[in-house]
Amino acid sequence: MKQCRLSAAIVMAIVGLGGCSLIPEYNRPEAPVEQSWSVPIAAQANAKRVTWQQFFKNDALKKLISQGLENNRDLRIATLNIERAQAQYRISRADLLPSINATGSGISQRTPADLSTTGDEAVTHQYSAGVGFTAYELDFFGRVRSLNQQALESYFSTVEAQRSIKVSLIAEVSGAYFQLQADQELLAISRQTLSSQRDSYALVKSSYDEQVATELDLSQAESTVRTAEAAEAQYERLVEQDKNALVLLVGKPLSAEYFAAVELDAPQVDEEIPAGLPSELLNYRPDILSAEHSLKAANANIGAARAAFFPSITLTASGGAASADLGQLFTGGQGAWNFTPSINIPIFNAGRNRANLDVAKTQASIEVASYEKSIQVAFREVSDGLVARDSLDKQVIAQIQLVHANQRNYTLADSRYKEGVDTYLNSLDAQRSLFSSQQGLVTTKLARINNLISLFKALGGGETAESVIR
Repeated sequence: MKQCRLSAAIVMAIVGLGGCSLIPEYNRPEAPVEQSWSVPIAAQANAKRVTWQQFFKNDALKKLISQGLENNRDLRIATLNIERAQAQYRISRADLLPSINATGSGISQRTPADLSTTGDEAVTHQYSAGVGFTAYELDFFGRVRSLNQQALESYFSTVEAQRSIKVSLIAEVSGAYFQLQADQELLAISRQTLSSQRDSYALVKSSYDEQVATELDLSQAESTVRTAEAAEAQYERLVEQDKNALVLLVGKPLSAEYFAAVELDAPQVDEEIPAGLPSELLNYRPDILSAEHSLKAANANIGAARAAFFPSITLTASGGAASADLGQLFTGGQGAWNFTPSINIPIFNAGRNRANLDVAKTQASIEVASYEKSIQVAFREVSDGLVARDSLDKQVIAQIQLVHANQRNYTLADSRYKEGVDTYLNSLDAQRSLFSSQQGLVTTKLARINNLISLFKALGGGETAESVIR
C-alpha cells in the first residue's frame, strides 16, 4: 500500500506540471467601418442602454413578448443548444485531468497437458483489485488545453447566438403585432369606404332610374363598390393571417384581448433611441460577439494543430492488490502496481499535420472575414435606420396633410355632384384618391414604427450578455 501512495503522489505531481501554449496571440481585428454615423446624432458617446421593457409602451405587446420568450420553439431550441455546448465544454475540460477508475477482475484459466510446461494439465486463478487511470496525456504542448479553449469559445458563441435569436424574436413579435394593428386599421378604412360608396351607388342608381344620371355613371359607381368589396375581403384575410403569425411567434394560443385594435397614432415605442458610437456595436450586438467568439475558437484550434507536430506523452498507472486466491486478495504482501509511460513522436504522416494546420489557419481567416462582415452589416443597419428615422417623420406629416387635402377635395366634389354642377367622375376620382391616401398614411405609420423597431434591434436590442461561469 505504501507503493500505491507513492505512485499516486507521483501522478499528482505530473498532473500539476504546466505546459506551454501554442495558441497565437489574439488581437481583435480593426472594425472595417467609419468611426461615426453618416447622420449627425446628439450625444453619440455614452449611449444609454434601453431594455425592451422600456422601449415598448404597449402593455399588451409587452405581455406578448414575455410569452414569446417563454414559449417560442426557435428560442427553446437555441436554449437547448446552449446546454449542449456547455456540456461539450465540460467534456473537453475533463480531458485536462486523468479519469481515475476503480477496477476488479478475476481470471480462471485451464491449460491442457500438451501445452503445459510441466506436462500436466493445470487450472490457474488470478484476482486483482485496484485504482488507476489509462492513457492520460500530459499536455506539455497545450494540445488538450487548446481544444478546451476552443470548446469554451464555441460555448460563448452559442450563448451570443441565443441572445441574437432572442433579440430577433422580440423584433418579430412586435413587428407582427403592429402589422396586425395596421391591417385592422386598413380593414376599418375599407369598410368605411365601402359604406360610403354603397351610399353613392344608391344615389346614382336613384338618379339613373329618374333618367338624370347616365348608365356610365351607374357603371362607374358599381365598379367602385366592387373594388371596395375586394379590398375589404383582402384585409379580412390579412388580419386573420396576422393573428396566425402572432400565435406562431408567441408559441401558444392567444385570447381576443391581444388582438384588440390600437391606434397607430398612440405612443407605441420609445422614439428617443440613443445610437452611440459605431465602436459600441462591438460590445452590444450579439451577432458580432458570436462571430468574435467563433474567431477565438478558430484561433485556439491553431494551437491544437501546432501541438500535433510535437511528441505526445501518455501515462497509464494503477495500484492495488493481486492474488491467486480470492480470499487472500486483501491480505498483507499482496500489493501490486504498474506504471506505463509512453511517448509518440511524429516522424512521417504524409503531410497530415501540416495540412491540418493549414486548415486551421484558413478557418481562422474565414472567421476573421465573417467577423468583419458582421460589423459591416451592423453598421449599415444602424445607418439605414438613422437615415430613415428623420425622413419617415417628414413622410408621415406629409401623408397626413395629403389625407386632409383629399378629404376636402372629396367633400367639395361630392357636394358639387349632388348639386348637379359637376359630373360624378370628379367625385369618384376624389373618393379614390382619398381612399388611396388613407391607405398610404397607415402604411407610412407602420413603416415608421417598424423602422424604430429595426433600429432598436440593430443597436443590440437592449440586451446585455448574461454572466457565464468560465
